[in-house]
Amino acid sequence: MKRSTNRILVSHAGSLPRPEDLREMLAAKQGGGSYDPEALDQKVRNGVREVVRRQAAAGIDVVNDGELSKINFTSYARERLSGVAERRGEPGKPAFKIWGRDEMEFPEYFAKIPFVIGGAVCSGPLKYIGHSAVRADIENFKAALKGVQVEEAFLPAVAPDTIEHWLGNEYYPSGEAYLSAIADAMHEEYTAITEAGLILQIDDPDLADAWQLHPDMEVRDYRKFAALRIEALNHALRGIPADRVRFHMCWGSYHGPHKYDIALKDIVDLVLRVNAECYSIEGSNPCHEHEWRVWEEVKLPAGESLMPGVVGHASDFIEHPQLVAERLLRYAPLVGRENLMAGTDCGLGTRVGHAKIAWAKFEAMAEGARLATEQLWKH
Repeated sequence: MKRSTNRILVSHAGSLPRPEDLREMLAAKQGGGSYDPEALDQKVRNGVREVVRRQAAAGIDVVNDGELSKINFTSYARERLSGVAERRGEPGKPAFKIWGRDEMEFPEYFAKIPFVIGGAVCSGPLKYIGHSAVRADIENFKAALKGVQVEEAFLPAVAPDTIEHWLGNEYYPSGEAYLSAIADAMHEEYTAITEAGLILQIDDPDLADAWQLHPDMEVRDYRKFAALRIEALNHALRGIPADRVRFHMCWGSYHGPHKYDIALKDIVDLVLRVNAECYSIEGSNPCHEHEWRVWEEVKLPAGESLMPGVVGHASDFIEHPQLVAERLLRYAPLVGRENLMAGTDCGLGTRVGHAKIAWAKFEAMAEGARLATEQLWKH
């Protein structure tokens, strides 16, 4: 995995803006509606080619395919696993939410948020059936990379515990058995990505945001809960070298109070147990920006690197490059400039007000990394 050996490299968490017509076709596909498969495949190929080019032009060094073949970063897994069924759900009852502790204090706020009704569940043995889909992702991405000057390329894939959160279990006799089955299935996707020569990014917001769902738990109990899920992830990563893996975590990308997010200091040692070489951690929004100080006490293990979020999805403000530089300069003395990469809090594609804002944030991040580089490699 590339390091910032002579300048601060720039990457991001994954999701990029999807053209509206592509989004509509992906929604129709997942919802069982009418769509033209050949036209969809062509739109994905063209879209991936364009977002790779745009990332390079915006100054992104480590690029991805924008997750353009997926309706979102997690529910795409429904199409790649057998043993999944749709459930209609009870009227007015949400299939899922990720803000339990906050909702207890701010019920009026959350009453205005539209819930998803119904959803998918595991109703039988889970097996990975997404071989052709992940192969298409790899082929489209590699074709788009030809002739484009970047440092490295990654593909994201969802973590087992995040699938567990969004895919209810109606089949396995215990949570442990269910997690193990998900890990065994997703191992095939993870292996396909790394064997193709690409960096695998594991997306796992639910490692931290599941804390909101369990208001009865104390921190010590939640740590046991989280440790079990990291164990399942490492089982899914078995046989894959750590230097082919980076791990992304955040506290859930919904716009809301986040008053009761679990503190990074309470789980950072667990995060560092993941069999990965690089850790992408949310770090620029008002709830978590102060947590850069965690690294004053916690030492990044030798040979590993950190990609803190230095621009965010929580607002449409475009961060000033000087602010981006200042954020990077806080981390550099703590983890080492060569172990630092500029990143985003979460995927920007569907979480800011317009595609142009996402690309402007990337440009600001790249410029901020350049400014930080001038300071860090000053002779």
